[in-house]
Amino acid sequence: MAYKHGTYGELMNSKVSAATQADVVAAYIGTAPINLIRGYAEKNLVNMPIKVANMSDTQSKLGYSGDWEGFTLCEAFAEHFDNTVGNVGPIYVVNVLDPDTHKATAKTTKELTFTNLRAEFESSDIILDSFAIADKAEGVDYSLEYNFAKGTVVVKLLKEAGSAALQCSYDTVDTEQVEAADIIGQTTADGQYTGLHAMSLLYQYHNAVLNMLAAPGWSHIPEVYKAMVSTVQKLNGHWDGFVNADIPLVDSEGAAINTIEKAIKWKQDNGYTSEFSKVYWPKIKDGSGRVFHLSTAGQVTMLRVDLSHDGVPFESPSNKEIMATSQFFGENSKSRGFDQQTANGLNEKGITTACFWGGQWVLWGPHTAAYTYNGNMDARAIFDVNLRMLMHITNSFQIDHGTEIDSPMTPQDKDTILNFEKQKLDTLTGIGALIGTPTVEFLETANPVSDMMNGDFVWDFSVTNTPPFKSGTARVCYTDEGFAAFFETE
Repeated sequence: MAYKHGTYGELMNSKVSAATQADVVAAYIGTAPINLIRGYAEKNLVNMPIKVANMSDTQSKLGYSGDWEGFTLCEAFAEHFDNTVGNVGPIYVVNVLDPDTHKATAKTTKELTFTNLRAEFESSDIILDSFAIADKAEGVDYSLEYNFAKGTVVVKLLKEAGSAALQCSYDTVDTEQVEAADIIGQTTADGQYTGLHAMSLLYQYHNAVLNMLAAPGWSHIPEVYKAMVSTVQKLNGHWDGFVNADIPLVDSEGAAINTIEKAIKWKQDNGYTSEFSKVYWPKIKDGSGRVFHLSTAGQVTMLRVDLSHDGVPFESPSNKEIMATSQFFGENSKSRGFDQQTANGLNEKGITTACFWGGQWVLWGPHTAAYTYNGNMDARAIFDVNLRMLMHITNSFQIDHGTEIDSPMTPQDKDTILNFEKQKLDTLTGIGALIGTPTVEFLETANPVSDMMNGDFVWDFSVTNTPPFKSGTARVCYTDEGFAAFFETE
């Protein structure tokens, strides 16, 4: 038995016959335009979890750009904080773009033409801190700011310059230099955390337990997906979370993945089958023409639904409204999309999609990526809520009893924990998150004297979460018995 010091939770094999964590933590990893933030180097914005609560907060801390391909986190910012269905947050993000490293070799020079002492030009890749005008000093001769609404750099002269045109120079970031290896990251011997490894800092810097993780623009890369799945299992040695990932629209060879059959084959060939994840295909487009990865819509919907239940993840995000007006298969695709019945072909292979249903666009698919209809899998992998509820219970146990570690454990203390956990299970049953009679036990067989002598104690839980109403069928048959009414007399 491995050495243990702390509270732990383990997901056990399902038993199939024949609420305390109020906060929900949604995290993203990718690239943010921190090059637009003054003093970014001193603000520790690279490979560090940053909490943002709304669009204004986001722009002041991490910047914003409409270039979502280069700055992938901006898609998440728009989905959470510029959403017609309803904004929801906060969220936590790890930016891996480092303007000191990922930048163009040559400086950019530009001639500025001033009107009424003011000049303005578009740029999202400018490193604002590097901006300079020859023989001029910022704060003395000119001021510099960024207009996030227009995506423009604004230069104002503080006094007459003697010329209507001045030449400026600045460095620019090169987002194409960011690679999958930067997203995956590492932990070094001297305590540096990069990429996904930086998610380990969520707990100690924000007291936040990761619940769900997405990487729009990156999660379709198999190595990144595998690293994400690894990250959410026993993060910090304790916490369990869930991954939202995408199947790409184009494979590594440049071939379009534009049919359901191709999407299913890609999923299987590339091992996107972890029960700790949902996978999505294709993308979606909203009313203003913005294109979103479906995993981003899935994560924001998952967060919105969880928060509606005080953080208890017992309702699937499937069949919930999303900000979309169509499915999206690529700029050159002529596909007009598919309906709910066709979408079920994806669902039965563990792929969540989007479809028009009930007068609105909704997510469609309540399963984990491990699900295959009539396949062989653990029962907990059938629905996303199955596994997420188990995680909720294990994470909650550790949060609630973590401060008790190294205190005396008397038989009365053992019973106190039993009663406390049973009360939590009863509460979850009362709100409909669990069904039947969930139990928590302190078994002699699971707690040999040798373990207790070393201070190791185990409580066993058996729970059945409430299954989703996945389908309902009305069975109607015709009968001729009604004709008897013609011969009835009062």
